[in-house]
Amino acid sequence: MNRLHPLSAVSLAIQRGITGLSMPFFAVMILSSVFDFVDVGWTFVLAPIGLVVGVGYGIAYYYRFSYEVTSDTFDVTSGVLSRRSREIPYGRIQNVDVARGVLQRALGLAVVSIETAGGGETEATLRFVSEDEANRLQRDIRRRTAEVKRRRREREATGGESEATQSAADADIDDPTAGTADGSPAPTADSPRAGSATADSQPNSEPGSSPSADRTPAEPAPERSRRQQLFALEPRELLLYSLSSFRPAAGAGLLFLFFIASDAIVEYLLAVAQPLGGPADLESGSVGSYGILTLVSLVNGIVVTYVLNVGYTFVAYYDFRLGRADEDFVYERGLFQRYSGSIPADKIQAVTITDNPIQRLLGYAGLWVETAGYGPDSSGGSQSAVPLAAASRIRQFAENLTGADPSRFRSPPTLARRRYLVRYALIAAVIVAAAFGLAQVSSLERWYLAAVAFAAVPPAAHLRYAHLGYVVGEDHLVIRTGFWKRRTTVIPYYRIQTVSTRRSIFQRRLGLASLTVDTASSRTFAWDTPTIYDIDLADARAVNETSRENLQVALRERARGDGALSVDFTDRP
Repeated sequence: MNRLHPLSAVSLAIQRGITGLSMPFFAVMILSSVFDFVDVGWTFVLAPIGLVVGVGYGIAYYYRFSYEVTSDTFDVTSGVLSRRSREIPYGRIQNVDVARGVLQRALGLAVVSIETAGGGETEATLRFVSEDEANRLQRDIRRRTAEVKRRRREREATGGESEATQSAADADIDDPTAGTADGSPAPTADSPRAGSATADSQPNSEPGSSPSADRTPAEPAPERSRRQQLFALEPRELLLYSLSSFRPAAGAGLLFLFFIASDAIVEYLLAVAQPLGGPADLESGSVGSYGILTLVSLVNGIVVTYVLNVGYTFVAYYDFRLGRADEDFVYERGLFQRYSGSIPADKIQAVTITDNPIQRLLGYAGLWVETAGYGPDSSGGSQSAVPLAAASRIRQFAENLTGADPSRFRSPPTLARRRYLVRYALIAAVIVAAAFGLAQVSSLERWYLAAVAFAAVPPAAHLRYAHLGYVVGEDHLVIRTGFWKRRTTVIPYYRIQTVSTRRSIFQRRLGLASLTVDTASSRTFAWDTPTIYDIDLADARAVNETSRENLQVALRERARGDGALSVDFTDRP
């Protein structure tokens, strides 16, 4: 069994010590304000005791934490008072991600996260190991996972094997001569020496050290030299991506700034709004002055959020690189916090091309893949494969990856556009009614100017309609939706979980229907379930039936080893 890096003990001792020191302090402060018999002086006795207990607990946790790479599973044992032992089968491992912050890189440390398919949280976290050990674990687990997948496909292709044969095949994962994912002999660079699958099997190994340090001169370099680079985000593309995209984390950053400096921010907003007619302070002012202050605050909030968004995106995707290692896509990104991880091809549920009006105007788009699981570079399962590139390259990437041509679409009937006209007209009417109601209780005049909202109804309805489309292919279903954030999603039939038809009251009156396609990772916080909106009921039923039939065909082809997503994701401009 292996232990974490010795500096982990120091980190855990400091973290637990601070927790043990602060808990008695806050507890005594709160209790002394409620109960008279609780003396504030107790803090000087309980806080040092909490510090000692926390430091001792952190050190004990370090010595009680161990991990091991076995032939079938990755094992983790942890816990001081309550012990927890986890055996993670390689067949369930989806990602092995490595993160290195600025301080960690200076100390030669890394955090390794083990993600499993369908998991809502990280299955196991090693905080911290040496960079060499992190790379070794990532390489070994990826190789063993690929071997399990290859043998599973071979068994499915041959109709299954006996349990004895299956066990023997899985045991061969430790064999240095085992084949790679494509059936060829494994390169020496990834082949551990006999009896050296784990770090503790090596003589004179130190905790947190890597077996690569004892590699013989005749043994080649590790897998890193065998990676095939597929895409690198150029500085111009990184800048454009930072300026033209929006990430929800930027809004959280604005709230954090307001929380830590609310008084200063309020004074600044008052000072900016006062020359424009805003109130001198929050206690005195008219309805109109408060309205000006609200407008000024909104504009400043948008500007600050945008600046935070640009900085966050630039730092997060700095030096983004996508490569291929066996059957996994591997990526690296980040300026201060450096991430490296993988996107398993066989876990990909759907491929999505994204763009917004600015990116479309400049001829750019991004490519995301949705996986059945959770990862640090994910949004509930959605991961960026190519943050931004020329739209023609993105379409070529998607076609190479899926075999589908996401450029020919069938539009909904024109009746759907009439529906959107009515919908947006009702929204404009609500805006006018709200302005009229506000005028009745305030000094607001010319409320009727709000009727300008009706001018936006026709273009809004047309843009909504024009960016809808779908393609029912032989192997894939392609769905396009959205204007401000347009998404073109390619879904292999064998990844479909359910296909359902939805009809609202208004759709039933117009003879329309929407078709929802669920995969193992369809719905997330930022991504809706792929849906074909407002098509004729007969077309919806036909697409539903065709999808079900193609699903059965695709599953049979999948069982024979055909129909999988291609990993020939070559970077061709």
